[in-house]
Amino acid sequence: VQLQAFGGGLAQAGGSLRLSCVASGGTFSRLGMGWFRQAPGKEREFVAAVRRTYDSTYYADSVKGRFTISRDNAKNTVYLQMNSLKPEDTAIYYCAALPDRLSSNGYFYTRQTYYGNWGQGTQVTVSS
Repeated sequence: VQLQAFGGGLAQAGGSLRLSCVASGGTFSRLGMGWFRQAPGKEREFVAAVRRTYDSTYYADSVKGRFTISRDNAKNTVYLQMNSLKPEDTAIYYCAALPDRLSSNGYFYTRQTYYGNWGQGTQVTVSS
């Protein structure tokens, strides 16, 4: 499956952005989907994930209450709505797909090691 993320850009602190990630070449509805980010000089970290049947979502503590992940299986798209942005949210944001064989188990969703397909990343910059 190929993933393409877009929607990043420049926002002011307290503002909002919505990221989108479109999947092609696979059965999107069978994949768990996640968002990760990597800030300059830091390791890539988990941000949010959604189960393939949209019955559960997962969030990093740093974004809980501010970010919302959602998916539209009819459009092969996963979204990340980011509100109340902070300068520390500045990073390259990546979407990723969890393989079908792992997507029924919530254990794997927050662990980037298990994600098999990654998008190219989209830059989010939040100014203070």
